[in-house]
Amino acid sequence: MTLSTIDDLGDLRGRRVLVRSDLNVPLDEGRITDDGRIRASVPTIRALADKGARVVVTAHLGRPKGAPEPKYSLAPVAERLGEVLGAPVAFASDLVGSSAQETVDSLTDGQVALLENVRFDPRETSKDDAERGALADELAKFADAFVSDGFGAVHRKHASVYDVAQRLPHAAGGLVVAEVEVLRRLTDQPERPYAVVLGGAKVSDKLGVIDNLLGKADLLLIGGGMVFTFLAAQGHEIGKSLLEADQIETVKGYLSQAGDRIVLPVDVVAATAVSGDAEHDVVSVDAIPADRLGLDIGPESARLFAEKLSGAHTVFWNGPMGVSEIPAFAEGTRAVAQALTETDGLSVVGGGDSAAAVRSLGFPEDAFGHISTGGGASLEYLEGKTLPGIAVLED
Repeated sequence: MTLSTIDDLGDLRGRRVLVRSDLNVPLDEGRITDDGRIRASVPTIRALADKGARVVVTAHLGRPKGAPEPKYSLAPVAERLGEVLGAPVAFASDLVGSSAQETVDSLTDGQVALLENVRFDPRETSKDDAERGALADELAKFADAFVSDGFGAVHRKHASVYDVAQRLPHAAGGLVVAEVEVLRRLTDQPERPYAVVLGGAKVSDKLGVIDNLLGKADLLLIGGGMVFTFLAAQGHEIGKSLLEADQIETVKGYLSQAGDRIVLPVDVVAATAVSGDAEHDVVSVDAIPADRLGLDIGPESARLFAEKLSGAHTVFWNGPMGVSEIPAFAEGTRAVAQALTETDGLSVVGGGDSAAAVRSLGFPEDAFGHISTGGGASLEYLEGKTLPGIAVLED
């Protein structure tokens, strides 16, 4: 299967192109705290504008309940998008209403507009094909072609991701093409040794990817909150650390199947509370106090993980090693990030919290082979699932 690109859409001068971007950035009281997804979306938008297209961008922000919520408005995103793009971005205060129609009609060749949050309309995420189709029909009226560039949403069968593509000549944007190419390198004969680093809070969030990668990866390094279910499965006392008791038997199966291909921490940072001010110490994994909870892998584990990664030719990482937004518990995540920057082969940061962490810790983005914009989409691809927003584009 191949993906058509924007070059396959032909002459775009004067044509309206609807672009599904991923602009779901974190906000703090209306202030964008990480504009990584905006910057990642700009190359495709700029390429279309440079071709003379009239670019209409649609995207979501947060999880509104299918109705307008001021805190999830894309207005501040439109402003930042214009700054990064270096050209004004017209903003429609609704999705398919009068403001959207007037905004689209006012565009001239090479100009860009952003429609209000697509998830303000309940039809966007509806399970009913007809409801999603009705919204897709309204969006399609604004355009002569569709470009899918919001990789962070391609695992969703949503109107602006899936259904619109069925109604217009379509292509994958540069971001989606790049993401898929990298993921195919991870799944189709990856260069070995192939190491996968998984963190984050819950084992249950990673069951599918662990199942699929156990037969493909040479090493699976486990950190984050999910590691304590693994440690409990080995019989360790984990104190008040995060535990999914209902996953212990599953985890025992993983440990039995993979043997020494699964690498677990040998020490952790255990604290009295999830706070930078809390009392905390480095303890061995077999000596976690009953009244404490593990919030990061320890320094010996960080060295162990870095050593294991130093020999890998392909690395995929998804999920911080600890509560990395608190400096006291960020060193394990920092060590993994540093190790990825030093690998000789392909290093992939699998989006989501991992991508946010490397930026917040001050690592330059070009130090990694690839930083994904879609954590959930990346994981589902690596699970072997069909991504609706990709399948609909394949020819």
